[in-house]
Amino acid sequence: MPTTRESLLTKLNTRLNLVGPSDILAFNAEIAKLPDMVNLTLGEPDFNTPEHVKQAAIASIANDESHYAASNGTLSLREAAANFLATKYNLDYDANTELIVTIGATEAIYTALASVLNAGDKVIIPTPIFPLYIPITLVNGGTPVFVNTTANGFVLSPEMLEAAIAEHGDAIKAVVLNFPSNPTGVTYSAADLQALAAVLEKHDIFVISDEIYSELTYEAKHVSMAQYLPAQTILINGVSKSHAMTGYRIGIMAAPAAITQQLGKIHQFTITTAVNAAMAAAEEAFKHGMDDAQPMKIEYQKRRDYVYDQLLQLGFEVAKPAGAFYLFAKIPAGLNQISMEFARDLATKNHLAIIPGGSFGPGGEGYIRISYAASMTQLTAAMQRLTAYVTENQKVVIAND
Repeated sequence: MPTTRESLLTKLNTRLNLVGPSDILAFNAEIAKLPDMVNLTLGEPDFNTPEHVKQAAIASIANDESHYAASNGTLSLREAAANFLATKYNLDYDANTELIVTIGATEAIYTALASVLNAGDKVIIPTPIFPLYIPITLVNGGTPVFVNTTANGFVLSPEMLEAAIAEHGDAIKAVVLNFPSNPTGVTYSAADLQALAAVLEKHDIFVISDEIYSELTYEAKHVSMAQYLPAQTILINGVSKSHAMTGYRIGIMAAPAAITQQLGKIHQFTITTAVNAAMAAAEEAFKHGMDDAQPMKIEYQKRRDYVYDQLLQLGFEVAKPAGAFYLFAKIPAGLNQISMEFARDLATKNHLAIIPGGSFGPGGEGYIRISYAASMTQLTAAMQRLTAYVTENQKVVIAND
């Protein structure tokens, strides 16, 4: 086994010293060693990929589609994705010049930030938020400007946005939006987006709008930021959550042609192109599975309502999710407010795994994230274990008082 030449370690990209391994992945690895665990940490659907989508992937392999595709993805997939965005969200993108097929939304996030950031640029990141945007910003020379949205129901208001822009001026290069949100499940209404667009159109600021959970909205239809600010928006979407295809790693990125041309450089230099069989499956999903998420969404809503009610009864404060499959719950007073310690103790004593809220940036400490992408059997067991934990620890607190 080769050993490291110690002097080489000082030659690495110094920006890597600004980031660490994912808290979420590290915590998952830690609790994976514990037996009899009910795991509500996973951010992926617990459903199977639709059969017609799987068959398209199998057919691609059988047909020897084994050579390099176009870097931006097969034209037929881009056409299907453009039609999906037009039909679902009233968006008008040219499949030839304004769409890129990415390796999941993750690559799209990296490509977008790497393409727009220069050293010293700043990125407005409303928190709590999916933490991936933070290290990618740092590694690409940017500085996160965190805007804690907990006091506003986890929604970035135009006043908050204006204040951040006024404070940091021309250094602001981009703002990140993620809705429906991971970790809160909160989303933005048409009025919310119009108000933000009215602020942003006054400035030369990119909007990186991650809408990967768009098909998993409940009471209201999803509205895209690109509908109100298309000239400045880099839109991210895909099939991972809508079609239970996380392992296929297919995302889509859409933007005006001149921006897409530049995005394509980072994309091309990073991954060359996506996998043919996965692209064939995604094309089938967009073409003939436009509403495949509906049965999943109905089941998620039932699960949401059950877990939400249970958490309220236990004294947790929870914003009722309007989409995705997460609940972000404030730990009740009298229990350990350090979210990592709370989560570790819960996993160790009661064998229930959730994600500490502190992993999601400023405003997240004192909260926990629960994924209800699990069966009702698992969720019922989880709530029983959480009830037992809260009851027992409240007894300890009262006794100590």
